[in-house]
Amino acid sequence: MSGSEMPDDGGKAPAAMLAIGELAVRIGVPTHVLRYWETRFPQLRPLQRSGRRRYYRAEDVALAERIHHLLHVQGFTVEGARKALSEPGAAPAPRAPLAREALDSAAPGQGVGIPVEALVMLRQRLAAALD
Repeated sequence: MSGSEMPDDGGKAPAAMLAIGELAVRIGVPTHVLRYWETRFPQLRPLQRSGRRRYYRAEDVALAERIHHLLHVQGFTVEGARKALSEPGAAPAPRAPLAREALDSAAPGQGVGIPVEALVMLRQRLAAALD
């Protein structure tokens, strides 16, 4: 076999099944995250052999990579990613950044979309509620 005919993934053929640890390394998430995804995404159902060892087929690997992309690259919530996978025509908006992330990413002098007057009024209401 020449160098261009060698299979990737440590000598495995492209159609070979991957163990959960191999898939975790391939997409860069811990194994417990893959097990969690199995509970949240009904489409992700690896084969389970003796000792409940999980083996991911090529279509499972592609789905796990898609889930990873939706969650970690595009910023979808789990529920948003579920909808995107179950309804191909629907593309929910990525999750909004957390307030701290929004403030950190705002350029100096640039607001994050909340008028200062509204923040002052909110602060006053909170202070009055605490008194």
